[in-house]
Amino acid sequence: MPARGRGRLTGAGARRGARAVASRAVRPLLPTRANVASLRTRVERARLAARAPQARLPRPRILAYHSVGTWQWGVNDVAPARFRSQIEQALSLGYRFVPPACIADGAGGNGALLAVTFDDGMRSVLDNAAPVLADYGVPWVVFVVTDWAEHGHPAGRELVLDWPALERVLALGGTIGSHSVSHPDFGRISTARAEDELCASREAIERSLGVRATEFAIPFGQSTNWSAAAGEAAARAGYTHVYAQSEERRPTGTIARTFITRHDTPQVFAAALSGAFDSWEEWH
Repeated sequence: MPARGRGRLTGAGARRGARAVASRAVRPLLPTRANVASLRTRVERARLAARAPQARLPRPRILAYHSVGTWQWGVNDVAPARFRSQIEQALSLGYRFVPPACIADGAGGNGALLAVTFDDGMRSVLDNAAPVLADYGVPWVVFVVTDWAEHGHPAGRELVLDWPALERVLALGGTIGSHSVSHPDFGRISTARAEDELCASREAIERSLGVRATEFAIPFGQSTNWSAAAGEAAARAGYTHVYAQSEERRPTGTIARTFITRHDTPQVFAAALSGAFDSWEEWH
């Protein structure tokens, strides 16, 4: 039998080595969870938009955005040009923009009303969305994660609005609401921690900006990310409005919003305004 060369594998060993090399080569090409979520969101929303009724009377609706030009936010990020086109599209369809509390309280009636909100407190909202909103006189609310405003986001301090930048938001006519201290899943934390997140974030906003936040947006915002106990804690903390994301599947006692994604073409955006996604929730 011929001798084996040093370091050379034959038979089963060679096959195992080849599979290991192939695995390492393919691994960078495997889809990440974020990519899968983005693709699923795109497909689901396109399918629902295609089935949306074409002639439905407009009704008041609160739009839930996140970032406007922060690519790291993935499906939650809307490109600046697309954001402008969506505001213009809504105006062309006869919608009038009002503060979200106006819709939540039913003060504007049942006509074609829209409100604009932003979760997470991203710097791109100030840089890219605020000029568009100013051009069209659109009121807006930014829901801030106070630890991020204080210390930055783990993905990069430059991604989020710090306190001086949030002062600029106020100077431009924006409203500040709370998005908690650290962005936890309120459906998984204790009541004691929920109270701390709700109270401490409100206190930080008042201490740093001199305003009292009475509006709160639930982190993640889905039906499983809130509880009755959290709702009671929010009321005790002084919040008058608590916003979720899903229109029909939102937790009891919360205010409906319509989530807008990076994949929302003019056709999909129009479907969102018509209610195509009222029972849809973002997949994490």
